[in-house]
Amino acid sequence: MKRTVAIGKYEKPLESIRNIVEACDGLKNLPPNASVYIKPNIVFWTRSVDFPKWGVITTSRAIEDMVCILKDHGVRKIVIGEGTVVSNPKDRETPQHAFESLGYKTLNKKYGVEYINVFDRPFVETDLGDNIVLNFNQDLMESDFVVDIPVLKSHNQTVVSLGIKNLKGCIDIVSRRRCHSKDPEKDLHFWVSRLADKMPPMFTLLDGIYTNERGPSIDGRIRRSNILVGSSDVLSADMVGAKLLGWEPSKVPHLAHAAKNRERPMDLSDVTVVGETIDSLASYHEYDFKYQEDENGCLPVPLAKQGISGIFYRKYDSSMCTYCSGINGIVLSAIRFAWKGQPWDKIEVLTGKAMKPTPGMKKTILLGKCMYKANKDHPDINELIAVKGCPPNPDHVVKALQQAGIDVDPALFQNIDQMPAFFMGKYQGKPEFDARFFSVEE
Repeated sequence: MKRTVAIGKYEKPLESIRNIVEACDGLKNLPPNASVYIKPNIVFWTRSVDFPKWGVITTSRAIEDMVCILKDHGVRKIVIGEGTVVSNPKDRETPQHAFESLGYKTLNKKYGVEYINVFDRPFVETDLGDNIVLNFNQDLMESDFVVDIPVLKSHNQTVVSLGIKNLKGCIDIVSRRRCHSKDPEKDLHFWVSRLADKMPPMFTLLDGIYTNERGPSIDGRIRRSNILVGSSDVLSADMVGAKLLGWEPSKVPHLAHAAKNRERPMDLSDVTVVGETIDSLASYHEYDFKYQEDENGCLPVPLAKQGISGIFYRKYDSSMCTYCSGINGIVLSAIRFAWKGQPWDKIEVLTGKAMKPTPGMKKTILLGKCMYKANKDHPDINELIAVKGCPPNPDHVVKALQQAGIDVDPALFQNIDQMPAFFMGKYQGKPEFDARFFSVEE
């Protein structure tokens, strides 16, 4: 059976997305009088600065256009649901601020659309087979139809983050941590591959108005790409999306797992692409950060080229979950700014769940609760410096680095919420980066 995927360019509000929906017959499985759940991608938010969202968050333009199309099809009940991870799991104000800033409150006034923070709602345990059990938002699972609208972007752990990966935002925190398994056979890619398996009928729209290289968040490189991809088959949409980002689907582990599980080929031989061609719009998006390792240290290439030595900060692996990922980049930036030209004395920083200490290190920082529990009694640790929290407390991270002899500036951690302005400010003022894509007119 052939699956249809439509590719188009974003040119006009409503019209461009309507063309995609019609070209792939994306709403063919929409039941009459359906309750529809829209899942955007709001991977990050802060109330501290009005940061640009290009390439990080689903455009409000795509959300409103999709709402209008659903209304034209007679849909009465539409719910937008997302579970944005914030530094304090009890913080309910930041997600609400995100919804209102993105215009969802206006969508409610104009079209009667509801919007929910999934962490305020019940979850239902869902068995996906092979001992993969996750707790999904109940509103999602009980809806009649899902519209999945991720950003078209690469991802530093999963190569790409598209329709299947976007559904991770609808599971609870316990399930998200569970996905970041240290089991080499059933790792993050294996767990993510199952996220769409028990979904209601679904239409996937990849929002590539802005794309993100080395995503998923603010430290990626953003491009104005004007690409839209749609399909009623999420795996087909994701395989085409991967190729548009310059990656063969077979090189994306969670897509390879999903294809095997569904007995699907990965060469798109069972997919019909309509509209624009893949080759005409494809552009290589690198997904990871290169690391350099030698006897003097292990660091991301830019830090190693700076001459920093004596610190062994191994590359993150897929067992590092979202909470530690959120602070990982800040730690590396703090180390970079703390460098004064003198080598540090064999300091090792371990992250995630799977890393093990290296014999001969003088000081070992265990970053995060999982890493502390895994290695707190390891015989190869000479001096243990622990950061036990989940998520790690920024003040405790500062104390740990300083105890190790790295005189980091505490202000970097105290002003974490200001970082989006630092990373994204370079795009402001350029005509192709238009903040109006992330608002809704009253």
